[in-house]
Amino acid sequence: MIQKEIFIGFLVAVIATAFGFFIYVEFILPYEFNEAIRIIKEENLWGKIIGLSAMPNILVFFLFLKKKQDYRAKGVLLETFVLAFLVLFTMFF
Repeated sequence: MIQKEIFIGFLVAVIATAFGFFIYVEFILPYEFNEAIRIIKEENLWGKIIGLSAMPNILVFFLFLKKKQDYRAKGVLLETFVLAFLVLFTMFF
């Protein structure tokens, strides 16, 4: 039961990060989506963009805490740490 709740939190955080990525690339960057992806690849900006895309995880984390769903909040925190290591990896390699 506990592992299921942590997995649900992890999955919600992945969806929130994907949503944050889409919002950032589509509405914040001054390029069209395909052009923005090409520029991100060429300039090797994946770590920075993923880091910014994880911002909605803060809202999801506090929402789960407010609803007293601590294990789901732990899943969000776990996914955020995975993203942090991914960003760290992309910056050095």
